[in-house]
Amino acid sequence: MKKLRAVLIFFGAVLLVFSINSENALSEVDVHIGIGVQLPALVLSAPPAVVVVPGTYVYYAPDVEAELVFYHGYWYRPYGGVWYRATYYNGPWVHVAIGSVPGVLRSLPPDYRRVPPGHQRIPYGQLKQNWKTWENQKHWDKPAVKGQQGGKPEKMEQKGPGKGKGKGKHGD
Repeated sequence: MKKLRAVLIFFGAVLLVFSINSENALSEVDVHIGIGVQLPALVLSAPPAVVVVPGTYVYYAPDVEAELVFYHGYWYRPYGGVWYRATYYNGPWVHVAIGSVPGVLRSLPPDYRRVPPGHQRIPYGQLKQNWKTWENQKHWDKPAVKGQQGGKPEKMEQKGPGKGKGKGKHGD
């Protein structure tokens, strides 16, 4: 009888330990499942025009409802406290660890999407072709051309004698 009672106590203790561990394991699984937030698809019918964020070389797409910024050859999308990066404006998107997100992007002001008066939208083709040159030559640090508060996007290879005079309002 004592032997049976000892066996029952032993199995009861084992059962109790497993039930406590399984409750902890389930709670851990629940915690991890809730962390992954799915990035909503971004479908754009055409490449977006961008505007430079004043004082930076970060470009954002003001006509796109989602947060979409361009910096150093990559497109970035912050969503749900997580950052994603892509080579192309429409993806594919990969998760980026917060430590790998450039500091200038993490410190953008909350109202960076408000287009300041006089800033022009830069066509995607001009951005793609010129962003490196603009950054290397500190293009956006130069004083704006008379009548243009936000600077002027221009095609770098079109400079030369007789060029640049009488340009339209978009710098084309």
